[in-house]
Amino acid sequence: MARYAGADCRMCRREKMKLFLKGSKCESPKCPIEIRPYPPGEHGRGRSKDSEYLLQLREKQKARRIYGVLEKQFRGYYEEANRKTGKTGEVLLQILESRLDNVVYRAGWGESRDMARQLVKHGHIRVNGRKVDIPSYRVSANDIVEVAEKSRRMVPFEIAQARAGERPVPPWLEVISGQLRAVVHSVPARQVIDTPVQEQLIVELYSK
Repeated sequence: MARYAGADCRMCRREKMKLFLKGSKCESPKCPIEIRPYPPGEHGRGRSKDSEYLLQLREKQKARRIYGVLEKQFRGYYEEANRKTGKTGEVLLQILESRLDNVVYRAGWGESRDMARQLVKHGHIRVNGRKVDIPSYRVSANDIVEVAEKSRRMVPFEIAQARAGERPVPPWLEVISGQLRAVVHSVPARQVIDTPVQEQLIVELYSK
């Protein structure tokens, strides 16, 4: 499957904010956006005021990049959200938050969503006792997500256990650190999703 293979830090600079795509590097002084807080490219520091369309486009790109989703799949999520009851933008964020790779990241088992995606793809994660190696798999309320027994001695998971509690866990997810297990209590409501995205701008963009 196609996947962005460029520099993650360029994406943060393009959106003029930290998207936390590189784990601990994003918290350090070595983060490129700390050194060059402007978009990449020769015109990065001299761009004029953004138009309404560009603001909407940037918001969509920001959401895509935070969750690591390519355009075709993101558009599919939007169309699915648009068919469901409720506010389209909020439903879209709920779909993105319910991805298995995001749950693994939220549980603190991966330093970034990229790392969480790799852990899922390599078969280290179980959902309700079954191996699931599809990062886009959607969890539901009352699902139990856990690290496979044979994988728990791996360095990433030992580090995750040692750092348990350092990263806030959303209220819709209960993490049992000692067992490397997480219980999905509910579909996340918008007010508990801390992703810095104005979803209404995405809806306006796709509605044109």
